[in-house]
Amino acid sequence: MDRDLISRLAHADHPVAAPLGDESVTRLLARGLPRLDARILDLGCGGGEWLLRALELRPQARGEGVDLSAVALEHARREAERRGLADRLTVHHLDAAEFTGPPADLVLCVGSTHAFGGLLPALAAARKLLAPGGRVIVGDGYWEQEPSAEAVELLGDLADLPTTVDMVTADGWVPVYGHLSTRHELDDYEWNWSGSLAERAPDQLATATEHRDEWLRGYRHCFGFLTLVLTPVARR
Repeated sequence: MDRDLISRLAHADHPVAAPLGDESVTRLLARGLPRLDARILDLGCGGGEWLLRALELRPQARGEGVDLSAVALEHARREAERRGLADRLTVHHLDAAEFTGPPADLVLCVGSTHAFGGLLPALAAARKLLAPGGRVIVGDGYWEQEPSAEAVELLGDLADLPTTVDMVTADGWVPVYGHLSTRHELDDYEWNWSGSLAERAPDQLATATEHRDEWLRGYRHCFGFLTLVLTPVARR
């Protein structure tokens, strides 16, 4: 089965493709959307859930999403129609790293920094697309504890929490709010990922089982997820 379709099925019961609960998403969006008529851009939008929730939160706002997955973008279009938001949402089938467009009041990149090669390259791309006075919401993983070699192989070369925040601030950003995913949010995401895929695609049971085993045995003990609301340091 196509990897994009596997991802779509795995997120059927957890449409936010990151380990965050509904209240956390709403709180982060509220802090990132000071303007009622904001222009919102999601780099690596997937199924568009962050954008759709932002548009529901700000009825005068307009959203734009960029993603390489045609399957995910079609889901975003259908959901926008179903929720009565289609006239305020535009999606682009494009590599997020190649996107150019008018400045946005809020740039989102949660769980999709890999599209740019990591956290700091993702922030560099967001900076280029950010309107004056705008904010960025970025979400990425970090190590809560010393990782095993298997965890590093699965998830890449992450840093611990203080180092991650130091990297962001040294890059010229001010965190105005942040959220550390709770144990419940992390576990809820993973149970939904493997369970939703196994339930909706029985032929992918081996894939679901492999993912669950990688989580339980490989990185559950050491992986954390940080979401930050950022503004760029004012230049003098």
